[in-house]
Amino acid sequence: MAPPNEATKPVIDGSHTDNPTGLFTLSDSKLRVNGVTLLSEVPENITFNSFSSICPTSQPPLPLFQQVQSRSHMGSFIGFAQPQPSDRLMNSLGRFTCRNFLSVFRFKTWWSTMSVGTSGSDLQMETQWVLLEVPELASYALILPLIEGKFRSALHPGRDGHVMVCAESGSTKARASAFDAIAYVHLSDNPYNLMKEAYSAARVHLNTFRLLEEKSPPPIVDKFGWCTWDAFYLTVDPIGVWHGLNEFVEGGVSPRFLIIDDGWQSVSFDGENPMEDAKNLVLGGTQMTARLYRFEECDRFKKYRGGIMLGTDAPPFDPKRPKMLIEKAIEVEQAEKALDKAEQNGVTELSEFESRIRELRHQLSAMMGGGEGGVGDENASCEAEEFGMKAFTKDLRTRFKGLDDVYVWQALCGAWGGVRPGATHLESKVVPVTVSPGLDGTMNDLAVVKIVEGGIGLVRPDQAADYFDSMHSHLAQSGVTGVKVDVIHTLEYVCEEQGGRIELAKAYYEGLTRSLVKNFKGTGLLASMQQCNDFFFLGTQQIAFGRAGDDFWFQDPSGDPMGAYWLQGVHMIHCAYNSLWMGQIIHPDWDMFQSDHLCAKFHAGSRAICGGPVYVSDSVGGHDFSLLKKIVHPDGTVPRCQHFALPTRDCLFKNPLFDGETVLKIWNLNKFGGVVGAFNCQGAGWDRGEQRIRGFAHCYKPTSGSVHMTDIEWDQKNETAAMGETEEFAVYLDQAEDLKLMTRESEPIQFTVQPSSFEIFSFVPVRKLGQDLRFAPIGLVNMFNCGGTIIEVDHRVGGEGEVAVRIEVKGGGKFLAYSSGRPRKGFLNGGEVELKWSVDGKLSLCVDWVGENGVSEVDFVF
Repeated sequence: MAPPNEATKPVIDGSHTDNPTGLFTLSDSKLRVNGVTLLSEVPENITFNSFSSICPTSQPPLPLFQQVQSRSHMGSFIGFAQPQPSDRLMNSLGRFTCRNFLSVFRFKTWWSTMSVGTSGSDLQMETQWVLLEVPELASYALILPLIEGKFRSALHPGRDGHVMVCAESGSTKARASAFDAIAYVHLSDNPYNLMKEAYSAARVHLNTFRLLEEKSPPPIVDKFGWCTWDAFYLTVDPIGVWHGLNEFVEGGVSPRFLIIDDGWQSVSFDGENPMEDAKNLVLGGTQMTARLYRFEECDRFKKYRGGIMLGTDAPPFDPKRPKMLIEKAIEVEQAEKALDKAEQNGVTELSEFESRIRELRHQLSAMMGGGEGGVGDENASCEAEEFGMKAFTKDLRTRFKGLDDVYVWQALCGAWGGVRPGATHLESKVVPVTVSPGLDGTMNDLAVVKIVEGGIGLVRPDQAADYFDSMHSHLAQSGVTGVKVDVIHTLEYVCEEQGGRIELAKAYYEGLTRSLVKNFKGTGLLASMQQCNDFFFLGTQQIAFGRAGDDFWFQDPSGDPMGAYWLQGVHMIHCAYNSLWMGQIIHPDWDMFQSDHLCAKFHAGSRAICGGPVYVSDSVGGHDFSLLKKIVHPDGTVPRCQHFALPTRDCLFKNPLFDGETVLKIWNLNKFGGVVGAFNCQGAGWDRGEQRIRGFAHCYKPTSGSVHMTDIEWDQKNETAAMGETEEFAVYLDQAEDLKLMTRESEPIQFTVQPSSFEIFSFVPVRKLGQDLRFAPIGLVNMFNCGGTIIEVDHRVGGEGEVAVRIEVKGGGKFLAYSSGRPRKGFLNGGEVELKWSVDGKLSLCVDWVGENGVSEVDFVF
């Protein structure tokens, strides 16, 4: 049979067209590409502009401009004009029906996910882009909303198949009535090239951001780390962090980076002592109306005394304490919800509810006790060098030699509630929050409720650079090497008096960029809660690393007991499909998980081939080290893929969450092969009617699919393109522990995966060496991404037909290769060793971790 991805030759050559706008034409109320109608009933006020008319000169690097210009006939800009200026304009772009599409939309202010359908009316509100299948041309078209002037745009559903574009400024003082390039449309026969080309065109046109290929992600992308969030929530303290890191080292996986998440900052509430840390903060949500009152660490960290954890009498840590605090805080939260519900139901006698809350809060306060204090002398001078965050990071690096990076959390505006007015040298003001009408269709979100309740303490935009530098310079001097910047899209809530969301964003992102370059080597930043197009178009001049999915949820906050299972598949879908667009601009991060979670193995399999870092948020005492050792080397590095994982073509227009039949397949590339992961994510998804992500229990069942070597997009890296032309592949199935052979003409491999389960298929080209030998190195098969353990492969053919193969492999465990013949000898690091070979071609031997970097030389002589 023909390979699954082999399509009819595309009919999209428009390089010699006489049409000034290239492949696209707009006439008779129809937007056509090479004669095929994409949109009909296009309004008369829509304009269509060529690339050359919008981008006549080049400010970006000349080679990039020339690349984009050479493809300019493949795309065009869309504008519109209306009679009256407004701060928010809606306009139809036309309609389509009976055409498959894939889109990404915001389901919360901060987070995006995928959606599929066949009509413009099937789109969700706040759609960031839509990819249309054009089978008539064996091609794909992308409609990409842009920013123009003071306006940012998104797509919305219209009636009767219409696609609406919404342009909004976020301020009634910023109004317009006409746009020349509020959206961009592009065509390609390859959906992955399409995303590259469209975002490259946007980059050249806007010149406000840079592509990933122009930047360097932070070094942590190659490493294993630990984030403190799920371990401690807001109770994080130096002793707990120390003992947590020590457990990983003793367990045989050494974190190379640490993220001290929310809880380290100095925050206080309105109405309380403005210059003292807020007390009894435990759960996420309780801190969301607090404001930053100083740029230095809170007292728990500020009172840390240098050297105290290095001695033999270091303070112990009770791993049960965070769990007890969290359980008690949950009781408080439930009692508060019960009070709210009683009030909503008209209950007038509330004293019993209020008394219960006071009692529980008192119990929590007593449990916190000395835990708010930190480790050191109450009367110590916190100005001294041997105290505080600086002393702590110094001790961490003294004890944990492999710890390269320490990041800390911050909200873009400081804390969740911003910066407290009058508390710092900066001028800040509490600004009431206004949520855009476009977010009406998003999911109910506790964070938004709390931020609306408290407003944002916004530092003046012209002081943004000073604000970021004030915080980051202190951190850099304290041994912190990067920041996780969260809650990024609060800016759009508070832009009414700042000239709109674009102007406010420009000021803040410029200040953040300058501080990143000055204090964190230009790379030390992880962007989070940032999944909206204006961040990517305005905030990524320097930022090169960011979250691709929603938070890891270990259970459903809405209470569905099955959520502990189905939420994990939802997370993978977010990451895989968001990477299609985010990966053009930043390196996608698939977030942390917990190694002892019910679905930890499911997560670990995806992280192994996602192409980014691996990090966990394990509680102290809550680890599965045997699982972690399948994705992390003892030195804290990871066998990372060469690309970022993306959905395969046959998943692009399917629903792998609740269509009951589609397995999510993601592909990636290794140096000497490729990989496809098949993940059964069925069982949940976005419910448009309920405006939330919920379970679809009838879909949580075994699901079948197929895989072929053509599922891998080999040409997405120049270094791997030649492998795609190989005639024969060895295919290793990780979970089945099976080795197969496949040619381009082979039938696809059929498989069935259980719910919340997976299979990883590693494809390695079979090379003909000498006259008769066929050989393919698989790698260390005790690692999920076995192909990632292969560092180098070389061979030589000597006299009398002798063939010698040398493989450099990193790690320890079982090395496997396919070999059509039995070797005469096998060597490991120069010494002859016993090997195993069977007539089906399986060739294996045992490899130990050696030296500091764990790289061994494996030689076979035939």
